Amino acid sequence: MSQFLFWIFALLMLVFGAGVIINRNPVASALNLVVSFLGLAALFMSLDAYFIGIIQVLVYAGAIMVLFLFIIMLLDLRAERLRRINWVASAGGIVVALVFLIQIFSVVSRFKLAHRNFPPLARSTIDDVHNIGRLLFANYNLPFQIIGVVVLVATIGVVVLSKRELR
Repeated sequence: MSQFLFWIFALLMLVFGAGVIINRNPVASALNLVVSFLGLAALFMSLDAYFIGIIQVLVYAGAIMVLFLFIIMLLDLRAERLRRINWVASAGGIVVALVFLIQIFSVVSRFKLAHRNFPPLARSTIDDVHNIGRLLFANYNLPFQIIGVVVLVATIGVVVLSKRELR
């Protein structure tokens, strides 16, 4: 991956990660977290860790975030009310963050290996996805199917329990 794409995805993660913290609406905050997860998956893909990138999208950006959004909507959380900002605490936090950032840049600039490019990684001849799939569906097929049924029953139970009665 080129440096340009690395910085685009890293910036995407930082901006939407900050959006998770800054946003007062829980649904919008969860959606910001999804975009941040997608940027992380793209960075994994750039490292030729395709399986981890796909799992990142499927498990975290897909299943876990759908669960978070479902719980947020089930609990009917509202946006947090605006309150006064403590300027002294905010200024202190910004100063500490800037000092930490300056410290990181000074350490990295003195580290000699940080100025060189890493050699390309050797390509693996073993297909990890094939081996994991064969292991899952050969040795652990029954537990895999049981977990699927339990998750389906739990989802139906939550929908039935959260259904509001009309009066």
